[in-house]
Amino acid sequence: MKIALQRATWLKIHLYLALIVGFFFALIGLTGSVSVYREAIDEFLNPQLVIENPQGKRLSLDKIMAAVQATHPDQHGAWTLEMPSTPHSMMTAWYDKPSETFFELYAPLMVSVNPYTAEVVSSRYWGQTFTTWVLDLHTQLRLDRFGWILIGVFGGLLLVSVSTGVYLWWSDARQFWQALTVRHNAGLMRLLFDLHRLMGLFIAPMLLVLAFTGVQLSYPQILETLFGASGMEHGETGRVIISTAQPNNHPTGLESAEFIARSAFPRAELRRVTTPAGDTGIYRINLRQPSEINHRHPFTTVWVDRWSGQIKEVRNPAKFATGEKILEWLWPLHTGEALGATGRFVWFFTGLALCFLYVSGVLHWLYRHGKVQDRVVNFAALRPFAYRAQQQAYQFGLVLWRLLNGWVITATPHFKTGVALLLQWLERGLSK
Repeated sequence: MKIALQRATWLKIHLYLALIVGFFFALIGLTGSVSVYREAIDEFLNPQLVIENPQGKRLSLDKIMAAVQATHPDQHGAWTLEMPSTPHSMMTAWYDKPSETFFELYAPLMVSVNPYTAEVVSSRYWGQTFTTWVLDLHTQLRLDRFGWILIGVFGGLLLVSVSTGVYLWWSDARQFWQALTVRHNAGLMRLLFDLHRLMGLFIAPMLLVLAFTGVQLSYPQILETLFGASGMEHGETGRVIISTAQPNNHPTGLESAEFIARSAFPRAELRRVTTPAGDTGIYRINLRQPSEINHRHPFTTVWVDRWSGQIKEVRNPAKFATGEKILEWLWPLHTGEALGATGRFVWFFTGLALCFLYVSGVLHWLYRHGKVQDRVVNFAALRPFAYRAQQQAYQFGLVLWRLLNGWVITATPHFKTGVALLLQWLERGLSK
């Protein structure tokens, strides 16, 4: 009796969470899936960002930065040059607070530069492109700081929802075996419910990881306080270091600053260089050591004085304490970066599956309350249609896989043109 009462309580919690905030769970899952492959989608929408035949060596950082500043002479202060992820990608120059979007929570200027020619190909603002708009929807529902806090709350509620779902089948041996059974001849609603349980059981571990890391990214101070760490939040640059040297007529250039920084980590890969701002500004060089789990936002940092050319300070993740190492994993684990290509695809599938759980769960609830009618699923009659759908799904899946992995798309002209026009229309709408 007591166990039955407990199950009823947990079932109500699971149900009410789905009905009240389940839509936001689905929205977060869908936008998260898209964001896993944000760069590939952005390059598909903007073919000018892809260098088809890269030739020669990358130009010096000083020449590239000079081209960026010549294009945007009114943007004074620090710029950050992000190195391209592949030989076919652009280098990106970031300016955190342009006057056009100064009062927005996060809307930096993104300047795409060809690293082989120093040609400025594109200048865009964060949140005004399709992929950055979707990522803002995922991280803060386009509601700035309030939305950021709200996403953290939803992440905590998702942890509860997934935990209650796992408990509901674990607490009863019959539920365990039923969760592994899909009855295709008992009506559409039963089929959807069986798929709901099976898929929920399958993706529960991934959802728990994504929800937990998402909460910590929304509230980084929780673990930072627990572990006694600071400056580990995603987007943080560590300590604020200033120059104490006397300004002179022979400042250190970007290329020289990179060379100096590499002396501390000769085997590391350059990822970002931030230019000094004002007379007390200092170069911040972000490198990635082979042992680091972060690829795009590594924690290895060297601060180089512009006036003296001396290394002022070094941050070495190899010397992190246990708590700092845990914090180092949060971002790459949440994005799938730490899991490789296969792991990123699993994360992509998990986000889509979360949408299915919401839709199937709500439909089953509506059916039990007489709001929708059940239907017979006649697989024999659907066999010819299913065969054609299977072929189309295979071709679509092949196109999607190639798109998400940055390969050349070999879709049919109608499909390729239709998708491109739709997404470009959305992106134009966002930039208005």
